[in-house]
Amino acid sequence: QVQLVESGGGLVQPGGSLRLSCLASGSIFSIYRMGWYRQAPGKQRELLARMTYDGNADYRESVKGRFTISRDNDKNTVDLQMNSLQPEDTAVYYCNTDGTVVAGPDGDTPIYDMTYWGNGTLVTVSS
Repeated sequence: QVQLVESGGGLVQPGGSLRLSCLASGSIFSIYRMGWYRQAPGKQRELLARMTYDGNADYRESVKGRFTISRDNDKNTVDLQMNSLQPEDTAVYYCNTDGTVVAGPDGDTPIYDMTYWGNGTLVTVSS
């Protein structure tokens, strides 16, 4: 089984910063892309930033210049540095992997192109 666990959420004042971290654990051979999404109350989940294994990143337009994604392929972690946070950034933030290659039930046979989600971490931006 593969688990994604996010950390780093919390309460921050407008203009402040937070750093989210996500650890993917389990029988993982490789992860093509790791990313961050968020879902605000009453809204759809939206992609914020994602990064491929070889370091290519793309961002949602509204967070460009404020959010920075980074990953460590050896540790299967992905971070999201968030600066200049505003109340509209309040949401549950989710870690995601896609193109994940994992071990099958026998522990050896690879299963390709799996997608996983974390349970989310709440970010509240308020004074």
